[in-house]
Amino acid sequence: MYHPVEKIPNFPELENRWLNYWSEIDAFGQVCSKNEGKPKWSFLDGPITANNPMGVHHAWGRSYKDMFQRYHAMNGKELRYQNGFDCQGLWVEVEVEKELGFETKADIARFGIDGFVKACKERVLTFAARQTEQSIRLGYWTGWDNPKTLLKLRDALHNDEATVTITNAKGQEQSGTPEQLIGQLGHVDNGGSYFTFSTENNYTIWHFLKKCHTEGFVYRGTDVMPWCCRCGTGLSQMEVAEGRKITKHTSVFVRFPLVDQEKTALLVWTTTPWTLTSNVAAAVNPELTYLEVKHGDWTYFLGKGNFKAERVQNLEAAGQKQSHKLHTLESILKGSGPIEVVRELPGSALIGLRYTGPFDHLDAQHKKGGQTPYPPMSGHEKTAVECHRVIAWDMVSDTEGTGVVHIAPGCGAEDGHLGKAEDLVAIAPLAGDGTYNEGFGSFTGRSVHTVSDDIVMDLKTREILVAKERYPHVYPHCWRCKEELVFRLVDEWFIRMDWRDRIKKIVPDIRWIPRDGEARELDWLKNMGDWMISKKRFWGLALPIWKCTECDWFDVIGGEDELKQRATAGWAEFEGHTPHRPFVDAVHIQCGDCGASAKRVADVGNPWLDAGIVPFSTMHWATNPEHWREWFPADFVVECFPGQFRNWFYALLSMSAMMTEK
Repeated sequence: MYHPVEKIPNFPELENRWLNYWSEIDAFGQVCSKNEGKPKWSFLDGPITANNPMGVHHAWGRSYKDMFQRYHAMNGKELRYQNGFDCQGLWVEVEVEKELGFETKADIARFGIDGFVKACKERVLTFAARQTEQSIRLGYWTGWDNPKTLLKLRDALHNDEATVTITNAKGQEQSGTPEQLIGQLGHVDNGGSYFTFSTENNYTIWHFLKKCHTEGFVYRGTDVMPWCCRCGTGLSQMEVAEGRKITKHTSVFVRFPLVDQEKTALLVWTTTPWTLTSNVAAAVNPELTYLEVKHGDWTYFLGKGNFKAERVQNLEAAGQKQSHKLHTLESILKGSGPIEVVRELPGSALIGLRYTGPFDHLDAQHKKGGQTPYPPMSGHEKTAVECHRVIAWDMVSDTEGTGVVHIAPGCGAEDGHLGKAEDLVAIAPLAGDGTYNEGFGSFTGRSVHTVSDDIVMDLKTREILVAKERYPHVYPHCWRCKEELVFRLVDEWFIRMDWRDRIKKIVPDIRWIPRDGEARELDWLKNMGDWMISKKRFWGLALPIWKCTECDWFDVIGGEDELKQRATAGWAEFEGHTPHRPFVDAVHIQCGDCGASAKRVADVGNPWLDAGIVPFSTMHWATNPEHWREWFPADFVVECFPGQFRNWFYALLSMSAMMTEK
């Protein structure tokens, strides 16, 4: 018998009718009870960031996660049923900064780290509650916390209440300080969603980093890294892959006059004119053919292939696809006068030629050892001006640019590596906020994002500029605040990835959907550089690295018990708090070499550590090993790609390889 169907159904009413019915009969509870003790099917949820209301793309993902879990429950499998919330990192910080009207890191320091970190926790709880309500409305069955409980904890934290009593997801009453109870969310004894800001999640990461350090993989290094000037922090290779956009910049063709050769110059091209202030060398490909051409009063050396090459840019980034046809180098030069090709010569014939740089009048160019906030990248005491010579680099292309590449070791990753190989000094022009340091004349104190036009005008005024054009290319942006990145010489903490073969061994044991995921992951692991794990920010994993105040010694602490045992000062200030800034910063330990006091480095951790550790923290590897063995490894781990192949999956594999190896 068929019942009549309304022409225009009231879908919200239908949804609420079913939700109320499920609640009345405790449908989800009945399913859990029915399957208790049966064969297990372990699902590991990729955490949604509790930072804003859910979007439709989140609803799609939650729907198929629910579908898979319902299917296996219908087939008589016992499930863990645990949702995950990503809680720490820059994405939360940026939104809290907007709420508070902050524009720079200095605003946070003036406000107070304690208050800012608390505001970040409050935002996470606000939107964890909101997303829980939305997910329940979707009909997603899992072990949810009561949204009202999350908001009660938020309010108690905000009001600095001494104690608060809640009913956890298992229906048990708990009392304690708001901070303590928030840090226990998602614990196996309490039920509910896992939160990556939980105490167990953070301390399990400490253990992972301790294991890495014990094997000699944690190190402090200076390197040229992508840097967000607005956020004041470096980005890892994984994060940069998420923020590439097609962007147009003013590129310039500039002459570098050769020493002792009148009106003769290298013709150099760059898409980042601001880096010319920090030029140290020029590179050519010794295997390519170069031309000596006469153009007006000047003679230039440039690549033969570059001279007439069709300059067609077929660009793709972040879903964008664009094709741009640009003028040839020959036509660019012809626009300002006739050209005469004098001769051909191999690139090797140019090696060693000395030149005058475009900004040799700046003080930074004349500082011995270069100008960086760290020890010189090379051991000698030369100045940048004394380094100005043509060097060999097989990465120089004969299709892009002029075949002569300007090298600024303090402003580019490849330049930095080449500078070390060629024993060049480095000039690091930018402060953390993206303004020029002292030593750069009229540019000192100005933002790197505002000086390009003035630099171009300066080059033109001094008759160094040959030509300019708007050049489209794929350029990295901050994946959270969307500002263009720069490359900056930084002092960060890394995990050395020369143990990648141990990680790669795990990949074939996994069934990848789609199948090409396996090849993509292996390719990523093959080419992945060392993992930058530090962030010069405030809200997130407190890196458990304590460094001596008097010497270069450092150590990694593996957990709360070890920290308490080794603390020489500050434990009373920290005790009772979650392992976050600023309270954990108060703890000192003794240097293992000179006996002086060692302090925790101020950096917080890369947020992919937070998500990568969840197979261990959420299954309670440290606190309940038997429970962990019952549910690890997961039968199903799901997130979108390509992004998660580079980020979450990479972190999962790396941390699993380290944590499970005996």
